[in-house]
Amino acid sequence: MASSAARFAAVYAALTAAHEVADHWVQIDSQASAKGREGAAGARACAAHVATYTATQAAALAVTARALHLELSPRRAALALAVSAVTHYVADRQGGHWRDEQPRGVVRLAAVTGHRGWLERDPGAGYLLDQSWHKGWITAAALLAAAHRR
Repeated sequence: MASSAARFAAVYAALTAAHEVADHWVQIDSQASAKGREGAAGARACAAHVATYTATQAAALAVTARALHLELSPRRAALALAVSAVTHYVADRQGGHWRDEQPRGVVRLAAVTGHRGWLERDPGAGYLLDQSWHKGWITAAALLAAAHRR
């Protein structure tokens, strides 16, 4: 049986690797370009991306848990995937809006926590803040999934 620390490390690795694959290989261009748009079309594009993102993470988690005999609680694993999905959707609805004068959502959070100047100066800052947001929440999700065995 794996220790809690070993389960956390394996779950975090699986969810993070799946995040990278889902965000950069599975997500299609039409989703990436539309997910931050206002209205129903943007929401649908983001939801479609998050659905494939979550499926990718679920598959990686299932394969990892089985291969390493992690004995994860299905309920806690589902909760972890939900946390990752919801927080991913929240951030990705901001796609393309990192330099808006009237920021909203996660972009507003970045601006009010002292990152507006970085966002204005560095064209890569939005992507870095987005990815660090995702990985922070993936850490929380991994802790949820790994905390208890069945």
